[in-house]
Amino acid sequence: MPITVNFNLPRMDRSAQPRRLVRATDGDTTVIEQPIRMVSCDTPEKGHYAGNPPVSQPKLDTCRQRLQNGFYNTLPPGLREYLSSKLTDAAAQRHINAGHRASQVFDTVLTNRLTRPDGSLRSVATIPTVNPIDTYGRLLAYIAPWFSGSETDPLPTPEDPARRTINLDMIENGWAAFFPIYPSLPKNADMNRAIAAAEVAWGEKRGAWREFGEKVLLGYEFRMCVKLGTATDQESGIHEAFKRICVDLRNMREVGRFEFHAVPPCYRLWIWNDDIIQARRDLGVID
Repeated sequence: MPITVNFNLPRMDRSAQPRRLVRATDGDTTVIEQPIRMVSCDTPEKGHYAGNPPVSQPKLDTCRQRLQNGFYNTLPPGLREYLSSKLTDAAAQRHINAGHRASQVFDTVLTNRLTRPDGSLRSVATIPTVNPIDTYGRLLAYIAPWFSGSETDPLPTPEDPARRTINLDMIENGWAAFFPIYPSLPKNADMNRAIAAAEVAWGEKRGAWREFGEKVLLGYEFRMCVKLGTATDQESGIHEAFKRICVDLRNMREVGRFEFHAVPPCYRLWIWNDDIIQARRDLGVID
């Protein structure tokens, strides 16, 4: 007679994702193509997210109208004003242009960081996070050049710039907004490096801010506004757009879902709504 079990054990279910099979190395090991979402950084979107400007701008226009005409009257006035000020008639074009420039810069960074002195390319070192797979089936990770550690390819010291993650490079050059999300946070030393890099990028208005101005929507702000502009009602729009709580890294105080605009981008820490109780214990977040 077959047995049955009923374990009271929490599981994290994720839907299956299609991946291209590269090869099988033995009876229980395969090599596949796996997309990686670099964590703690967020570049502007390109046209694939909400459509190219002729398609996405009307969504942003609707968002602006709703923020100003009372549709989202339960949102704090400061948030409505902050987002509305960025939702100009050219907001989609500006944001998507920034997304394309960020991709160009990223390609250059990858080439520069992965090319050895002899012209050959290094492999990419991947450092997965605590929760390694996101809802889209992407590996959540930090990436860096791979050093074998051999006599001919020694591993640099932790303070050597060659050991920096490429995530950190994109934050420091201003093409990726600092976007740390608990619990997928780096070790303290690396977190502090990222904060310092984000401070420099914001303080000197590097990258996207320099080329497209301070009014350019950050990646997550753009996605928020698209959701607010396409929602069928106020409740669902707010629910979909604001699923994270912001914490001010300068004092570890919660500013909530709707007051992130009061915190400079370089000091915003994000926590999923469902994780806030545990984050208060783990990080010392002040309610």
